[in-house]
Amino acid sequence: VHAMGLSGRLARRWSDVSRAYLGQQERLSDVVGGASSFSKALRMGLQSGVLGLGAYLVIGGEASPGVIIASSILLGRALAPVDAAIANWRGFLSTRRSYSELAAVMAAFGSQDDPMELPRPQARFAVEQLTVAPPGLTRPTVVNVSFHLSRGAGMAVVGPSGSGKTTLARSLVGVWKPLHGSVRLDGASLDQWNSEHLGAHIGYMPQDVELFDGTVADNISRFRGKTDPKGVLAAARAAGVEKMIMQLPQGFQTRIGEGGAALSAGQRQLVGLARALYGEPFLVVLDEPNSNLDVDGDAALAGAIRAVRQRGGIVIVVAHRPSALANIDQVLVMSNGTVHAFGSREEVLANVLRPSPPVSPRPSSLAPIPGVAGHA
Repeated sequence: VHAMGLSGRLARRWSDVSRAYLGQQERLSDVVGGASSFSKALRMGLQSGVLGLGAYLVIGGEASPGVIIASSILLGRALAPVDAAIANWRGFLSTRRSYSELAAVMAAFGSQDDPMELPRPQARFAVEQLTVAPPGLTRPTVVNVSFHLSRGAGMAVVGPSGSGKTTLARSLVGVWKPLHGSVRLDGASLDQWNSEHLGAHIGYMPQDVELFDGTVADNISRFRGKTDPKGVLAAARAAGVEKMIMQLPQGFQTRIGEGGAALSAGQRQLVGLARALYGEPFLVVLDEPNSNLDVDGDAALAGAIRAVRQRGGIVIVVAHRPSALANIDQVLVMSNGTVHAFGSREEVLANVLRPSPPVSPRPSSLAPIPGVAGHA
């Protein structure tokens, strides 16, 4: 903010938003205050009318004096709910808005029912006519994507920016729910799995790695209640990050702060890779895993991809840099949210990167300059 001179502009923006919010609060207070004043005036008028009518009936001998007191009490009881509703109207509106926001969040994450535990996936991963839109939107950014992968497969998802690669990656691991279609592990769609059980079979490294306040070991082990030292060490070795972690002040027990503030961008990415590999999940999805890696980090990433495939897992890599394709055998090309091409790496890259035929030069319409043609 300070480096790019945004302090003043952001402060003014915040001030404008704050003034708009305070203006809305003031208007709401005016409405509630006006309704409360009207309610009090109406109540006083009704009470005066009831008292006057009671007095008239008592004077005429048609009612006893106790009727006046009883009528006043009954009227107060009848109007009490109206007064309470007006006094708490602001809280009611706030509660209704909060409920709507919470319902939208819960709908985005789907049902939280506890389904039957399914066996560990070990054979197939299938995507069938998948159509996905970001939460809260109805316009899809991924449309009718289908592909099938078997154990040991490695697939790269490539395409220009905005083609739907990250949306696809998030839907493959169940972060975003599809509008249509399904994602299946060994024939079972992701919504048939318990979320915690499913998480043990999926490794996901997002484009922007988010680490949490805790130790390096806590983050790699996904904050399991009882850290498994062997599993953490195996994941760190698979990601090629063991040496880097051991150089930290307390090694695996080093606290990294909120968001991994104690680590560099490349270190956070490698720790995120180790977290994705923890527990040897069947499906590993890596979104731009080498965006902040140096040459050594690229080599560690290539080794991790190769190791996952060798043990029978499936790796899906969203990539821009060619180095991420070194240990991949299939490529899916995205364009405008749809599949532009899918097949073996050699076949797809040969077709996508096929050079265009040379364009024959047009004959010049200008007459040659005398004396130049003969000396060319």
